[in-house]
Amino acid sequence: MNTDTTNATIRAEVLAALGELAPEVHERELDPQADLLDELDLDSMDLLNLVTDLSTRLGIDIPDRDQSHMRTLDGAVDYLAARTTSPPG
Repeated sequence: MNTDTTNATIRAEVLAALGELAPEVHERELDPQADLLDELDLDSMDLLNLVTDLSTRLGIDIPDRDQSHMRTLDGAVDYLAARTTSPPG
């Protein structure tokens, strides 16, 4: 699977997970570099639920120390794509 396909798949999974947390989210209205907690009025528990959901959906372990990467759409996609293409470490 090439990087573009991987990123598109991961982006779709992140958006699906966000849609479960905040059903009013519309991809076109979402700034991919904005802080999701601020933009979608989420709290730290919502972020934890997002991380848990994405970990399950993608089969990727996301350590607590890396949750900050999940605060923006672009950050989440970049982080998760890197985790799918490189060995854990």
